[in-house]
Amino acid sequence: MSKSLARVKRAIEECGLQAEVMNPGPSRTAEAAAQACGCALDQIAKSLIFQGRSGAIYLFVTAGGNRLDLTRAAVLAGEPLERADAATVRARTGFAIGGVAPIGHLSAPTIFADPRLTDFDMVYAAAGTPDHVFAVEPKALIEACGARLAAFTR
Repeated sequence: MSKSLARVKRAIEECGLQAEVMNPGPSRTAEAAAQACGCALDQIAKSLIFQGRSGAIYLFVTAGGNRLDLTRAAVLAGEPLERADAATVRARTGFAIGGVAPIGHLSAPTIFADPRLTDFDMVYAAAGTPDHVFAVEPKALIEACGARLAAFTR
């Protein structure tokens, strides 16, 4: 088992989440994850990491079919943002792009969650690798990762 997957499983236990970790197949993109999980695209809790000019990182967890609005996201963060590069994502979260989980980070970022996720009974989030996801009730996930519900999509 990869260190990243083990860290997510440990975080699931520590948070007391009722979550099922699965290996449905390649899940590097929201579209691939939805197909592998057999769910609606918006049931994929997509993790997007951005970095502010201050060096702080921010995680935006959005429904799979939604696109982040950079202007809205920057207002929430309180500073201009740019997409974090792969090296920064790996160093700060401990995850590779395509497997960034909303929990279990090396350094906890500030997290915002898309309200669209709460329209579902179950969502699927990356579990630390591009092939693993975990199924979880969205409100429990949002609470567990300490996210703030906010409008940041277009």
